[in-house]
Amino acid sequence: MIFIANLDNLRMAQAFIDYMMGLGIKCTLRPETDGCSIWISNSDQEAKTQHEFASFMRNPNDDKYLAASWNSANPQISSGGNSSANNALLANFLSHGGPVTLIVFGLALLIYLTGFFGSRVVYDALAFFQRLDSESLMQAWRLITPALLHFSLMHIAFNLMWWWQLGGEIERRLSSGKLLLLFLLGSSLPNLLQFFIAGANFGGLSGVVYALLGYVWWSAKLNPKSGLSVAPAIVGFMLIWLVLGFFDIFGLSIANGAHVGGLVVGCVQAWFDRDRSLRHFQR
Repeated sequence: MIFIANLDNLRMAQAFIDYMMGLGIKCTLRPETDGCSIWISNSDQEAKTQHEFASFMRNPNDDKYLAASWNSANPQISSGGNSSANNALLANFLSHGGPVTLIVFGLALLIYLTGFFGSRVVYDALAFFQRLDSESLMQAWRLITPALLHFSLMHIAFNLMWWWQLGGEIERRLSSGKLLLLFLLGSSLPNLLQFFIAGANFGGLSGVVYALLGYVWWSAKLNPKSGLSVAPAIVGFMLIWLVLGFFDIFGLSIANGAHVGGLVVGCVQAWFDRDRSLRHFQR
């Protein structure tokens, strides 16, 4: 076997392998403690594989790699049984983001479980202010913490999926500081807007998710060097979902103000970052 490269992101490695399979070159992916490694068995294909890998690393989000992943029906991840497969899935989950992605994910899940098992103490301590005055503002964390509160399995599953996907992409490509900033802005400002529109009974990461969506969407347009991108179909789905929320079609209590506020926050932050050097945010 001939070693090609190491990668710390399993999804990126799989995209490259799927693309090479389309070129008739079979690669093997092996999970490692710090990521994964790519190997080939034919020495005659080494130069071409190294050349293609260098091109891949210059632009891993190129449409041809995404298309190869969609068209591939036979992932090449090596597995020594269920344990190896589970380890690969865990490595993929952990490598997609960074500490902010994982900490917020874990906190939201932990808080949801406290409510699921009947305790309202944590929810009451983290809920938004019942009124805004000088005394209540002494508990300033309540501007942020409603983003960590979820009220159903579908609610938390939907929000955490998009938080992991979009937040992880931002943290991996830019920095933990940038994702933390978006979390703080995408929770506090939309939470205030939702409070003024409909009162204090709300919660969830959806405002933050829309902030991340707006940021990734417009960063791809205004600052392509960021490496951020999101499929137009996903943007369309999320915008349709936002609009439908105003018509009460599903009989759900939806924080429309937080959704709209989050989207605006993300788009404005992308505009603010459009001409700024990314060297301070790159790892």
